[in-house]
Amino acid sequence: MSAMDVMLHSSSFLLPLNPVDDTTGTRYALIVLNQSLPRFTPLLWEHAKLRLCADGGANRIYDELPLFFPHEDALAIRNRYKPDVIKGDMDSIRRDVLDFYVNLGTKVIDESQDQDTTDLDKCILYIRDSTLNQETSRLHILATGALGGRFDHEAGNLNVLYRYPDTRIVLLSDDCLIQLLPKSHRHEIHIQSSLEGPHCGLIPIGTPSAKTTTSGLKWDLTNTEMRFGGLISTSNLVKEEKITVESDSDLLWTISIKKTGLSIEDHTP
Repeated sequence: MSAMDVMLHSSSFLLPLNPVDDTTGTRYALIVLNQSLPRFTPLLWEHAKLRLCADGGANRIYDELPLFFPHEDALAIRNRYKPDVIKGDMDSIRRDVLDFYVNLGTKVIDESQDQDTTDLDKCILYIRDSTLNQETSRLHILATGALGGRFDHEAGNLNVLYRYPDTRIVLLSDDCLIQLLPKSHRHEIHIQSSLEGPHCGLIPIGTPSAKTTTSGLKWDLTNTEMRFGGLISTSNLVKEEKITVESDSDLLWTISIKKTGLSIEDHTP
């Protein structure tokens, strides 16, 4: 295990955009799903080099983003936050919203013939095939609205993390984030303590873990077995600025996002 490559994780996308400080070469793509927008959506939008709405996610951008800027004209906000692509089975987007973004030049991809994959799947495949993915080896996909709502939708979104373990995907809601920690790597998670935590968890969905070892948590694990029906590490707390994780199984890492510390003013372009 000690010879494994280290995979670094940081929620720096929750920090105000500062290109001068961007020395990592990380590039972000944003997918907006059809659930309520997190309050920090405008910040994610500014970080992203490619912005997709998954079907009814376009309704959310159209309806909810202007509410974040009550002192600005709603039409101006809708023109400012124009998605690059709307993709999905197109059974949720309203006609008026579709027409609005088509007139702004948004690319629309109707995949209603494909009922075997989720709208999140469809958008991730588009990003993986995009020039953005070909230009950088440090592409991260941020997906809002992936958590909450119907549990079958939520389970489908979690399954997407396991379908594309070689793609860095973060699922986000107003309350928390979730990402996959593949067993092929040791993991270092750098905590943005002003914005996330302290509540966290490590969850072995899919297969049990015979041995998981961590550092930096209030209740660390030492070659600990985790499985559903037995022990899983929920309601844990981050204690250090850096968390390390090694496991013989793929794990989901989740951490709470604080209600304070993220303001619209910080990320108004």
